[in-house]
Order: sequence, then C-alpha cells, then structure tokens
Amino acid sequence: MTPLFRRFASDESGATAIEYALVASIVSVAIVASMTNLGSATINLYDFLIDNLVDPGGGD
Repeated sequence: MTPLFRRFASDESGATAIEYALVASIVSVAIVASMTNLGSATINLYDFLIDNLVDPGGGD
C-alpha cells in the first residue's frame, strides 16, 4: 500500500491542469472587466457625439 501512496503523492499531472484552469479564469475575468469598461466608454462616446453634432441641414 505504501508504494501506491508514494506514487499518488508524487503525481503532479492534476496540479498542472488546476494551474491552467486558474490562469484561464483570471484571464477571462480580466477580459470581462476590460470589455465592460470599453462598453461604457463607447456608450459615453456615442452620447457625446449625439449631444454635440450640429444639424447639417441648417435646422429647418
């Protein structure tokens, strides 16, 4: 039973998968946060443009 436990304790293949999952989750959280900020900035830009555009037809 001891050799089985030693082999199980020295096996690190699961740790690598967990590390990749953690890195992927951190990257996805960063992407969501940046896209949220980008979306807000884009909405603000369009609101600014709508408020400040001059009617090219002269306002008839």
